[in-house]
Amino acid sequence: MSRILLFNKPNAVISQFSRDGLHSTLADYIPVPAVYPAGRLDTDSEGLLLLTDDGKLQHRITDPLHKLAKTYWVQVEGVPDATALESLRRGVILKDGMTLPAEANLMAEPAGLWQRDPPVRFRREIPTSWLRLAIREGRNRQVRRMTAAVGFPTLRLIRYAIGDWTLDGLASGEWREQQVANV
Repeated sequence: MSRILLFNKPNAVISQFSRDGLHSTLADYIPVPAVYPAGRLDTDSEGLLLLTDDGKLQHRITDPLHKLAKTYWVQVEGVPDATALESLRRGVILKDGMTLPAEANLMAEPAGLWQRDPPVRFRREIPTSWLRLAIREGRNRQVRRMTAAVGFPTLRLIRYAIGDWTLDGLASGEWREQQVANV
């Protein structure tokens, strides 16, 4: 059996155990030896980060060939219309090429959502809204670049799920361990 840890990474925490002298790291939250992140989350992104002690499992989770869906809750500036949502669903042209089609839907603000530190900037005259966006690739800052490309910049980005693993039951900064069959 392999070990996998599900961690709800807070904002401003880097997705590594080694210190950079500027940010909190995984070592500040996870006192478990010999586990390594399966993928990354940008410092200014929050949510589900998987860690494992199994190199094959780590590769399977992160390898684009397996096209494991990553689902995000995305707070954007403005309210995307049907045209913007359809663009996300078809794929968006970015500087590094066309993205794969995404699942994109408007959603209500997630129930029980924790406070972000620091808070997201708000403008009284510009509303915000939430999207549920699922992608099957992992380009650098891809979700942020996709929402900006359709005219709705990302304000807050929370990874909710990777495949069948979710944040359910994890507060910000908390983790839990699961056993998985070897790959």
